[in-house]
Amino acid sequence: MGYSTYWRIHATPRRSVGSPCSPSGPRPHEQVPTATSSFGKMLFVFILGDVLGAGIYALVGEIAGEVGGAIWLPMLVALLMALLTAASYAELVTKYPRAGGAAVFAQRAYGKPLVSFLVGFSMLAAGVTSAAGLALAFSGDYLGVFLEVPAVPAAVVFLLLVGLLNARGITESLRANLVMTVVEVSGLVVIVALAGLVIGRGDGVPSRVLEFTDETTPTLAVLGAALLAFYSFVGFETSANIAEEVEDVRRVYPRALLGAVTVAGVVYVLVGLAVSTVVPAETLSQSTGPLLEVVAAADAGIPTWVFSLVALVAVANGALLTMIMASRLTFGMARDGLLPGALAKVLPGRKTPWIAIVATTVVAMILCTTGSVAALAETVVLLLLFVFVSTNVAVLVLRGDRADTDHFRTPTALPVLALITCAVLLTQQSGATWLRAGLLLAVGVALYFAGTVLTRKTAIEQRSTSR
Repeated sequence: MGYSTYWRIHATPRRSVGSPCSPSGPRPHEQVPTATSSFGKMLFVFILGDVLGAGIYALVGEIAGEVGGAIWLPMLVALLMALLTAASYAELVTKYPRAGGAAVFAQRAYGKPLVSFLVGFSMLAAGVTSAAGLALAFSGDYLGVFLEVPAVPAAVVFLLLVGLLNARGITESLRANLVMTVVEVSGLVVIVALAGLVIGRGDGVPSRVLEFTDETTPTLAVLGAALLAFYSFVGFETSANIAEEVEDVRRVYPRALLGAVTVAGVVYVLVGLAVSTVVPAETLSQSTGPLLEVVAAADAGIPTWVFSLVALVAVANGALLTMIMASRLTFGMARDGLLPGALAKVLPGRKTPWIAIVATTVVAMILCTTGSVAALAETVVLLLLFVFVSTNVAVLVLRGDRADTDHFRTPTALPVLALITCAVLLTQQSGATWLRAGLLLAVGVALYFAGTVLTRKTAIEQRSTSR
């Protein structure tokens, strides 16, 4: 799971009129196909980097605990579920290339400010909750290779350091994101390669990939594990914010989005097959650094500290980018009057939104004391399921709103199936997860009405002064 696309786009200056990506279109001498093809590749990397994130490094063990050795199957189910909703995003983004993300789609479809606010706030709450879960993942067995410390205190300190880096100001470049994506993917490729090595020397147990836990039926086990696996796919939804920066968005965006999600899914399925072949599900489920168990069991000469460092970098980068997104989104909502105005204050020198950073960091610290990595991941999924339900319904509602030009159109059956999958995943959530997400949304509703009251009060005062 990643939110780097949101930050990259909002940290990128708008292009001037007459540039290749400006509304006025390219000049006659410009080579549009080459530029479009190049940007399509970059967009693919952007989305792949958002989807291929820290979740897989932390949650493989939790998935094994839910399903047994057939880890690849919930990964495959989660991929199909993600593609259904991704198709809805592809239609809305290409139909309204300047519309923005899910909150604006909701406003277009329903015309209810509270609904669109809650969609945006759900994204914000999911980001902060995800950072809390990643902080716990950072403080587990991967960190234990270097330093033995209690998980929760270490997670709190980690979030404090992330907050300080956030306040200092960070500018993400394409090269930095490309390098980080390569690091994350390389770690996963190493796991698959190690599994091949183990099988080649006759030490693996391939039959484990068809084993299910005895605690429940295979169907329920797969559904429960798919809930966790789905966390590893979220992140693609933030790419809706890139619409204004994409040339030939109606052709480029669907290919990049659906292609990146598919590639990420293939990697995840291969990792699922690899880890269960090398390490028993029981061992994986008891580790907070499950991929490290594969490295140790393979005994191929790769120092455990090297892979632990790769995993820590991946998890730390995911948490940092997530908190950057959350704090900037908080700042933007406060600046627009949707959250208390104090959250829009910035540091005089660095211009970073320090109160928003403090607020989101403190909330993440509190959240990391409320549950495990898996529990927080389930909360993230629940919050984003609200967003996905809104988006899939919006696709159907807005079918009557004709666009000026041709756009990608997903078959009507797909958003309907996506809504069914969202409903299925909602039924797999525990009461504690509903409570945690409900409390976060209740805070959002309270802030919304508080902001509405303040806005009306200010408007009344201004009218009184002008008389």
